[in-house]
Amino acid sequence: MRKSLLICLLLSGCASPQTLPVAPEALHSSFLVLDTHLDVPVHFSRQGWSFADAHTLENDIVQVDIPRMAAGNLDGGFFSIYTAQGPLTDKGYAEARDFALGRSDEIDAMLSQNADKILPARTAADARRIDAAGKLIAFKSMENSYPLGKDLGLLQEFYKRGVRMAGPVHSSNNQFADSSGDTPKWNGLSPLGREWVKEMNRLGMVIDGSHASDTAFDQLVALSKTPLILSHTSPKAVSDLPRNLDDARIRKLAESGGAICVSTIFLAPMNLPPEKAELFGKLDYIGEMTPSEQAEFIKAWNALEKSEPLWAVDFEKYMAAVLHVIKVAGVDHTCFGGDWDGGGGFKGFADINALPKVTARLKQAGYSDTDIEKMWSGNILRIVDAADAAREK
Repeated sequence: MRKSLLICLLLSGCASPQTLPVAPEALHSSFLVLDTHLDVPVHFSRQGWSFADAHTLENDIVQVDIPRMAAGNLDGGFFSIYTAQGPLTDKGYAEARDFALGRSDEIDAMLSQNADKILPARTAADARRIDAAGKLIAFKSMENSYPLGKDLGLLQEFYKRGVRMAGPVHSSNNQFADSSGDTPKWNGLSPLGREWVKEMNRLGMVIDGSHASDTAFDQLVALSKTPLILSHTSPKAVSDLPRNLDDARIRKLAESGGAICVSTIFLAPMNLPPEKAELFGKLDYIGEMTPSEQAEFIKAWNALEKSEPLWAVDFEKYMAAVLHVIKVAGVDHTCFGGDWDGGGGFKGFADINALPKVTARLKQAGYSDTDIEKMWSGNILRIVDAADAAREK
């Protein structure tokens, strides 16, 4: 929640607040801070677990919860309806649709249970109003449009349920687009994918280009009437992996008015030896585990994370990625999407408690408070506003 901080009043004898050193946490808390990709809804169906409780990485694997958000580290963001890619069949589509609608309901249930602390947002104006009221902000997004099957009319249903951002594809090709993680099938967007872009624009939903192949990205930018967001993407200049974006495309995104939200993932190859890969595959199903099974899963994951960390990355490499994106795209086209609770984070930057470190380093690099707030939320809300303004009413 944004706080109208006058830091100098906290210190006796303050005459010139501009000259006072400000603690990173206090400075960070003075900004409206949003993240464009939060995968924490995967935990909302866990037995005996509550988003309102405080968790630590010593006793759980969760990186985001209300106590950590309310501390000022994160004011809100896009809570993701993630659906794993399945077969491109009627049965696969139906199962995915039901799963995604159920995940949307779980987000709604969380919000209903915690309405005194966190509220749903559907517009940028909602986000600003909620923040001014001292509450946390919850947008909905859809990672992977696979659950729509071949029925673009379902986008209207998800829009009614509050979804305001969606990406066409995840780690494998689907009926809409080629994935950055797969061998090209459509040479970018499929014919249905091109219609998906039109429907997203018509509804006023932000298009998320993360996970799309380079060619699909090019076509999304060319076809969309409104700017794109890359909700959790890193630059290839720092880590040359297919999942990341090259400088020419980052510039193209910026020129079109979009923004790239720098992620903590794929700044190095993912380290998934067989035992860890098996556990990682089970994470999507943690809601089906009993509390004792959850505890065993968490214990096993944390032990492997010590010996076989998922990412061989440190905070300096992450900041190199952030500063590179700012250099290429500019402060008006940079934002943050850590992929928290979806594989993001690393030693030294392991959960949202560490977010003030980014603000401190941006100040150290010479960026103004205005620049920093643009990157934490202003650019995101501008793009949400642009999509909504173009909606066919």
